[in-house]
Amino acid sequence: MRSLELAGVNVSVIGQGTWQMGEDRSRHNEEVAALRLGIELGMTLIDTAEMYAEGGAEEVVGEAIAGRRDEVFLVSKVYPHNASRKGIPQACERSLRRLDTDHIDLYLLHWRGQYPLEETVEAFEQLRAAGKIGRWGVSNFDVDDLQELAAPACATNQVLYNLEERGIEFDLLPWCQQRRMPVMAYCPIGQGGKMLANATLRQVAARHRVTPAQVSLAWLLRQDGVIAIPKAVRPEHVRLNAQAAQLVLEPGDLEALDQAFHAPQRKQRLAMV
Repeated sequence: MRSLELAGVNVSVIGQGTWQMGEDRSRHNEEVAALRLGIELGMTLIDTAEMYAEGGAEEVVGEAIAGRRDEVFLVSKVYPHNASRKGIPQACERSLRRLDTDHIDLYLLHWRGQYPLEETVEAFEQLRAAGKIGRWGVSNFDVDDLQELAAPACATNQVLYNLEERGIEFDLLPWCQQRRMPVMAYCPIGQGGKMLANATLRQVAARHRVTPAQVSLAWLLRQDGVIAIPKAVRPEHVRLNAQAAQLVLEPGDLEALDQAFHAPQRKQRLAMV
């Protein structure tokens, strides 16, 4: 598994997302097993949030990493309505209990809310000083948000990024790359499978004898400083995600994908789901 530096640690360029995990108790064991398989395959970065299934996803993660916490780089996110001086430490403690750990490697503000950024940063820094978190970062921040934040200590920005949603390439991605701030791409293979049915994407996949989802992940990873966090529950999908880190697309592939999924020519509003 390839790696890059995030928050001072070398992490896998393909991690594991957990959005929508923990929502169906009948799938709990399957979800735990999928995360464990991913860890074994080198996808040791696991991303979750207190929002996902209202803590249910964190509980799934906690069970999956039991006995192997030291192997995992753990990312979680705090709700904006909890991002106050008093709310963040309380939310963090709840997440720590659900994750059954004493620290979170990287703790993110899920999106901007009502509280001043300086208040949120102050609370993050207090958690960092107390050893509750290793580093902190943000999610769903555009360039103007990051400029207002003006915090070199911010370790990452997690945003929606895939072939269908390329808006960040116009300004946000270059801005982060210039500052060596890794971008974490959520929903890297789109939603609902529509993107994966694209004829050009399927043709590129067929040439390489891989799946459209693997091409989508490899396309993201062509960029410096990008980490993809796909979610998978079926074992075959977990294995395919891990294998995508080794796929290198050719110039002709990239040109064809550019024709099918156009790069932005102007500033776009930051896409979110």
